[in-house]
Amino acid sequence: METKNNFFNNTISVRNQQIFLPILEEKCVDLFIKREDEIHPFVSGNKFRKLKYNLLEARNQHKKTLLTFGGAFSNHIIATAIAGKMNGFRTIGIIRGDELATDFQKTILENLTLQKAHENGMMFEFVSREIYRTKTSKEFLQQITAKFGDFYLVPEGGTNEFAIKGCEEILTTQDLNFDYICCAIGSGGTIAGLINASGKHQKVIGFPALNGDFLTTEIEKYVIKNNWFLQNEYHFGGYAKFNTSLIRFINEFKNETTIRLDPVYTAKMMFGLLDMVKNDNFEKGTKILAIHTGGLQGIQGFNQKLKSKNEEIIN
Repeated sequence: METKNNFFNNTISVRNQQIFLPILEEKCVDLFIKREDEIHPFVSGNKFRKLKYNLLEARNQHKKTLLTFGGAFSNHIIATAIAGKMNGFRTIGIIRGDELATDFQKTILENLTLQKAHENGMMFEFVSREIYRTKTSKEFLQQITAKFGDFYLVPEGGTNEFAIKGCEEILTTQDLNFDYICCAIGSGGTIAGLINASGKHQKVIGFPALNGDFLTTEIEKYVIKNNWFLQNEYHFGGYAKFNTSLIRFINEFKNETTIRLDPVYTAKMMFGLLDMVKNDNFEKGTKILAIHTGGLQGIQGFNQKLKSKNEEIIN
């Protein structure tokens, strides 16, 4: 297949930025953030990593269409739409919530995620939450194939063996200098890649963005090493849940470091990580690398919700 822009063949160089905060100095801990968020404005962080080998596989299979799933505010939906367009693929998004189809123009006008995906050529199929739960069933996929024709299926959140392979490329040989690798977790693909690529002396800590015990089982499907654990105390009530202290933390962290965090994933990780430092969970002299997995494009939609409630927005 001819491509408009062979985006994934570009050489990606990602910097590790050291963070200077009083609590880190007090506890004698060195913290760096790997700026995966700087790869691309919309196809950044783990979205770039997860899509890379999936799109290459789609091309190897001579597919012309990518089909994936997501909620109305899914960063994965935007990333698939844009990456697909850049690489010459038609894209289809199966979106949870059939009520969004009632007034499509209103939905597109008010929902910046779907608006951006639509601008980049993605076609939508809005389905009820009940039907969405059956989205991987043979019957449902046959119905979608009958409607849209042949396609390459990119899983919700992008996690599969090709995504893991991409996430294994996040760490470089220079990153072996760190004692701990930290990342936020949604579907478990990113941390699985990090675990596989980590050194024997390193420990990997995952900070789930949602409340659920299933993640350990999901991660274990893709890894052999046991140098990792999940820190489950910082999900703030569940996926996309938050409170005023998290929003305040995001704004204070940006003021002190110039780095913007997203409220769904990286902010929860960084809040939890700094709380662990405060509580002496790390020895003096420890070097930590935290992965910024991107997702910043979702802040605009998030702020719309905050404004409607007259609450503090993310700066």
